[in-house]
Amino acid sequence: MEIYNYIKSLHLIFVVTWFAGLFYIPRLFIYHIEAWQKPSPDKDILTDQLKLMTKRLWYIITWPSAILCTLFAIWLLVLMPGWLQQSWMHVKLAFVALLFIYHFKCHQIFKQLQRDEVKYTSKFMRIWNEGATLILFAVVFLVILKSAFNWIYGVIGIFVLAILLMLGIRLYKRIRDKNPNA
Repeated sequence: MEIYNYIKSLHLIFVVTWFAGLFYIPRLFIYHIEAWQKPSPDKDILTDQLKLMTKRLWYIITWPSAILCTLFAIWLLVLMPGWLQQSWMHVKLAFVALLFIYHFKCHQIFKQLQRDEVKYTSKFMRIWNEGATLILFAVVFLVILKSAFNWIYGVIGIFVLAILLMLGIRLYKRIRDKNPNA
């Protein structure tokens, strides 16, 4: 089953690049939203540049990685159909479905910003930015532990992580309010 290791390696590479895109795109959204608050010509220059950057990231890295990650995952399931009988895989696939929902919502926000529609605050985007992190933690623990029961502890851990991330965001905001160059 030599091909299995190659397919698994390719799947993991595209998981990493997909998440890289999902981690970075909300940061670009934050910069884009904050650029809208600047006076012209700064606003125009920054938003044009950020539109280009997000377009390249989204269509050259993030979308292709999501598609290739999914194709290699399906191939792995074809090679190892017994995984679909395991409860941990059901939970993992549920988190992957959440990841796709997150991805599609990011796509919606991307399209809005490309049309100069700013519907969210930078504070919301800072919180939104942590969604992919929480899903990544859940999926990695499920794959490593391979236990549907232990995922309960994982979910509790994810909520603790979410609380810590929110506290970190608040702390960063306080630091940034005191020193705008931080």
